[in-house]
Amino acid sequence: MFRQRVHTALAAVRHFSAEVATMKPLTTMKPMAIVKPKAVVKPKTSDGNSTSSGRDTLGRRLLSLVYAKRSAVIAIQRWREEGHTVRKYELNRIVRELRKLKRYKHALEICEWMTKQHDIKLLSGDYAVHLDLIAKIRGLASAEKFFEDLSDKMKGQPTCTALLHTYVQNKVSEKAEALMEKMSECGFLKCPLPYNHMISLYISDGQLEKVPGMIQELKKNTSPDVVTYNLWLTVCASQNDVETAEKVHLEMKKAKIDPDWVTYSSLTNLYIKKGLLDKAATTLNEMEKRTSRKGRIAYSSLISLHTNMRDKDGVHRIWKKLKSIFHKMNDAEYTCMISSLVKLGEFEEAENLYSEWTSISPTGDSRVPNILLAAYINKNEMEMAEKFYNQMVERGITPSYTTWELLTWGYLKKKQMEKVLDYFEKAVGSVKKWNPDEKLVREVYKNLEEQGNIEGAEKVLVILRKAGHVSTEIYNWLLRAYAKAGKMPLIVAEWMKKDKVEMDEETHRLIKETSKMCVSEVSSKFCLA
Repeated sequence: MFRQRVHTALAAVRHFSAEVATMKPLTTMKPMAIVKPKAVVKPKTSDGNSTSSGRDTLGRRLLSLVYAKRSAVIAIQRWREEGHTVRKYELNRIVRELRKLKRYKHALEICEWMTKQHDIKLLSGDYAVHLDLIAKIRGLASAEKFFEDLSDKMKGQPTCTALLHTYVQNKVSEKAEALMEKMSECGFLKCPLPYNHMISLYISDGQLEKVPGMIQELKKNTSPDVVTYNLWLTVCASQNDVETAEKVHLEMKKAKIDPDWVTYSSLTNLYIKKGLLDKAATTLNEMEKRTSRKGRIAYSSLISLHTNMRDKDGVHRIWKKLKSIFHKMNDAEYTCMISSLVKLGEFEEAENLYSEWTSISPTGDSRVPNILLAAYINKNEMEMAEKFYNQMVERGITPSYTTWELLTWGYLKKKQMEKVLDYFEKAVGSVKKWNPDEKLVREVYKNLEEQGNIEGAEKVLVILRKAGHVSTEIYNWLLRAYAKAGKMPLIVAEWMKKDKVEMDEETHRLIKETSKMCVSEVSSKFCLA
C-alpha cells in the first residue's frame, strides 16, 4: 500500500521531469534557424490530399501521425518540399506536445532530424530532451552512450539533469548519487530540480532516512520549491508524522511558496489516517479551491479523499462537477468513482456506472470491471463473480493477470481446487515474467496439502517450473502433500537436481518419511520439463 500511495503522489507532482529542466531554453528561444524552401507547391495533408478546410500546419500534420510506423521525418520533408519553412521553435513546441501525448517515437524522430540540419543550432536544453526520449524508447544504456558522445560544451546542467532523471526512473541509486556529486563539482546544483529527482528516488526505493539529508543539502545551495515540499509531505504522510508535516506546511508559507492541490491532498490523507477529521475537512476544502481544468487528476484525488472520509454527498458532488467540466470521463476516472461507490456500500450505483462505462468506453480496460469482480468475491458471491467474468469476456474485455488472480483467491476461499488450479495457471501464463506471489502460492499448497491432493500439488509445481520459480520451500510443500496423502514420490530428488534446488533438513526429513509409504502413481506420470 505504501508503494501505491507513493506512486500516486509522485505521479501528481508537476514539473517533475527532464522537460522542466529544459523548458526555459525551449520556450524563450527566438527563431534562430529557418530551413529555406525548395519549391512552392500547393499544401497537402500528410496523406497527400489537398487541404479543403482549416489551416494546414506542420504541427497538425505531425500530431496526426497516430500510428508509430508512420514517419515524422517524411512529414517534415514533405512540408519543406511544398515550399514551407521549418522553424526550430515550432519543432520544439511540437516535440513538447508529442511528449505530453506519450508519442515518444515521433518526438525522437524530430529531435534526430534536427541534429542533422546544419542550419539549426542546438543548445544543451535541446540535447536534454533528446536524451530523455532516447531513454524512453531505447533504454538506459543508449541514453548513457548518447550523453558520453556529447561534446563537453553540451554536457551542461540540462543534459546532466536529464541523465539524472533517467537514473531515477530506472532506480539506479549508485549512478544517480555519483552524478549528483559531479554536478555539484561543476556548479550545476543551483535549482531544486536535481534534488527533487533524488528525493523521489529515495521515496520510491523506501530509503526515507536519506530524505532529510538531501533536503538540507538542497537548502545549502538553493531554495526548495513547491515540488520539494510536496515530496517532503509525502514522506511525512507515509510515516504518519503529523507534527513534521505541519512544520513543513508552516515553513512553506513562511517561504511565501503557494501550496497547490497536491500539498493539501497529502495533508488531508495524513489527517484522515490519524482520525483528525476536522483538520482533514479544512485541508480538503483548500485542496478543492486549487483544482482546475489544468490539473484534472486532482478531481479523482478529491473523490478518493471524500470516500475515505465516508462523505457520500461529497463524492457525488465532485463527480457531478467533474462531468460538468470535462463531459467525457476517462477509464481512470470511472475506475476511481466505481471503486469509491463500492467502498461506500452503494453497490447498485456502482453497477449502473459500470454499465455506463461499457456503453461509452472503447478501451476494454479490465481494470474497471476488476473492481466489481473483486467486490463480488469479497462478498463470497462466487456464482455472481463467475457470471460477471463471463459477461466481461462476452463484451470483448481481455482478462488480465489481476482478473485471474482474483478468481483464484475467490475459489481458494471455497476450497474448489480444480477451479483454483485452472485460474492460477491462467494467471501465471498471462504475463511474460511472473512476479511470484508467495502468499498465493503458500495458500494454494496449504489447501492441496490439507486435501492430500498430490495430483494438484504436482500440477502447481509444473506451472511454477514453467514460470522459472522453484525453490526448496516449494518442493517441501509438494512433499508435505505426499506425506498427508500417505504416498511416496518417485523422482522428486531428480527434479530438484535438474532445477538446481538444494535440499534442506526439512526436505531430507520428508523424503525419509515418505519413502516408507506406498509408491504414488501420480509422480510417475510427470516428465521432467
